[in-house]
Formats: sequence, C-alpha cells, structure tokens
Amino acid sequence: MGWRARLTFVRREGSAPCRTRRKLVEFAARHAAQRKTIDGPRHRMFNRKGRFGLATFACVGLAIAISSTVAVAWNRGAVQSFALIPSGFPMVEGLAVGPDGKVYSPTFNPTGSGLTQLFTFDPQGHLLKQVSITGSSPAMLGLAVIPGTINALLVIDFGASQVLMVDPTKDTNNAVPCITVPSVPTPPGHGLNALTFDAAGNVYISDSFAGAIWVYTPGKTASTYCSPSTPATPWLGPNDPTLLPSNGVPPFGANGVEFNNAGDTMFVCNTAMDWIVKIPVATKTPEVFTNSINGCDGIAIDRSDHIWAAANQADEIVVVDSTTGKAIAKLGDFDGVNHGVTNGLLFPASPAFSPDGKWLYVTNLELDLRTVTTPPDTTVGSDWTTQVTQHSIARLTAKIPPIQSTP
Repeated sequence: MGWRARLTFVRREGSAPCRTRRKLVEFAARHAAQRKTIDGPRHRMFNRKGRFGLATFACVGLAIAISSTVAVAWNRGAVQSFALIPSGFPMVEGLAVGPDGKVYSPTFNPTGSGLTQLFTFDPQGHLLKQVSITGSSPAMLGLAVIPGTINALLVIDFGASQVLMVDPTKDTNNAVPCITVPSVPTPPGHGLNALTFDAAGNVYISDSFAGAIWVYTPGKTASTYCSPSTPATPWLGPNDPTLLPSNGVPPFGANGVEFNNAGDTMFVCNTAMDWIVKIPVATKTPEVFTNSINGCDGIAIDRSDHIWAAANQADEIVVVDSTTGKAIAKLGDFDGVNHGVTNGLLFPASPAFSPDGKWLYVTNLELDLRTVTTPPDTTVGSDWTTQVTQHSIARLTAKIPPIQSTP
C-alpha cells in the first residue's frame, strides 16, 4: 500500500493514530482507577499529595492534542504513463513539445555506444517516428523547438559538448553541429545540460560541470542560424558558486533553465545542491532563491509564473511560487515497477507543458547513479532503477490542487 493510501486512513477508527489516542485515554482511565483504589473516591486521578498525576496529565494532554490535530497532506494527483520507449532502447532524459503538440525525446546512454535515438510521439503518446541522430554521441540531454518553427530542434549532445540542429522528420543526414562552447579546464570539463531562449531568440545553455550559463546569438536566416565556428560566450560563470555541483549528489550543478514570463529573471536548478537559483537579467547577480528540492533537475514555468521543478531524488514535481520560493504543490510519486515499467515517477528529469497548458509531460530518467559516478553514488532509488526494463514518459494534469491549511 502506498503512503498516500495509508494517509487516507488516519481519520478512521482502527488506524494507528486512532489506536494511539484510544490507548492513551484507556491508560489515563486505568491510572485514575489505580488512584481511586489507593486514595479513595475523593482523590481520583490525583497523587497522594492531592496533585494531578504527571503521567495522567501528560497522557490526557497528548490525547487531547492528537484528537484536535487534523492530518493533511499534499494532493499529489494522478500520474499517467504517456508513452513507452520501444523495448531494448536506452533511457530518455530530455523532452520538448512542439507547437503542434508532438513530443520529442532523445536517448541518454553515457556508458553506451552508437548514435542517439530520437523518438517523436503524437499528443496521445503514440510513437510516430524513430530516427538515429546523425553524428551524435550516445548521450543527448536537453532539447527545444526553435521559436518560429514547427519541428526544428536544438538538441544538446552531452557526450560531445555541443548542440546539434536536428530535423526529426528525416531518417538520414538529419543533424548538423550548431553551437559550440569555449574550452574549460578538464576536470571538470563541460556538462552541457539544458537550454532555453529569450524573447530575442538568443540561446542559453546550462553547464553542470563548469558552473556556467552560455549564450549564443544565432544567425537571422535558416542557412546562417548555426555557426559552430563561433562559440557561445559566457553569460554567467564559469565557476559560479551557485551553479557548481560542489560534491553534491547527483553530481550535476546548473541544470534546468527558464525565464519568467516577463523575461527579466532567469531561474536555474542546481541539482547537486537542491537549489533553484534566481538570476535577474539586468544585474546577472545570482542568488539561491529556494532550497530543498531534492535533486532539482528540469524546470518549466507556467503562464502564472509558477515554477514546476522535477525533483529527481524525491520522485515528484514541486511547484514553487516564483515570488516567495514557497512550495504550493507537490505532484506525483513513485509507485513501484510493474512488469519492468515504472508506475508514477522514477528519477523524473525534464518537464514540459502541452501547448494548451493542460498537461505536464516528464521523462522518467530511471538512472542508476552507480553506473556513472566514481566512487559509485548509491541512492534510495538505485535498486528500483535496476528493475526497469522498458523506459517511459509520464504525464500529469497541469493543475495546482487546493491546499488544506489553517491559519
């Protein structure tokens, strides 16, 4: 039985809190009876000096406190399995949704070989097309549809520290190098992870290992959009302390990156530190905006400027008020592995909204960190990931449930 199911029983007679309350009252009654036997009727529930017994007082007080406490929890909604990656293919991390509602996701196989596979799904989760990305490494991460196009993609090649422009409709010759970044010392080297655009179409790329945000200004035409010979430039960092992983787990610093709707503030997840970092565009002065999002991975920002962050170590989506840093919803959970497929969320990585804003799609990365870290990082989800034999993409209703709260 999942913990959410157990929580529904707390108000029922026979559940642990009810039994505890009943036992406390019974204990107080027994204690009173003993005092009556020893001291007579007039001194019931009092000690021999005529004072209320401390044990009785404590138990009755605790019983009253328990009986007056309302047990509440986050309404986590329901997680649906949106799409299954074809059997035998690696896990997926990045995800993008086109203006026509198609969903794109490439494979991420940092310990493997061969070309990355790119999957295209329709809005109902049916696989429309699968292609090998020309000239790619086996490990691709964040991707996005270029603004003003239907399906021209920028896809981060994590393994090659570059960004490719990809045409998902072509079976061959479907990708070209598009954006490169300046060299940095190795270690740590580059860890290009996620990307986004500003209103002018400039491309911003997070670098998990270098602790940086890179910016690239594309050409104005299709033929000049990409210029791999002209590297992106530093927008923030390298080695910015708010963007470095600093020996945290998972060992990725700057990750999901998005602007607010006004375009005057950038928000960046720092996965290793469990932070959302806030960066005003005017000053480029980063600050830790909010803490304790366990494995803050990808983010998406809705039309109300709420930040939807994938907590990859808590197997949940945390919705954060972008003004205060307060959590206003926690959605989804891990509910086991059934016949090799995750129920719910397991190492959720990249969230993205449907064009109408009604759905949130999120990849289940299902990554066993022990396979990619030295020394191996064991997490509470590590053994669960080994049970997954077919990878998946989940979806949730993009609705913030009401919170049960009292002043």
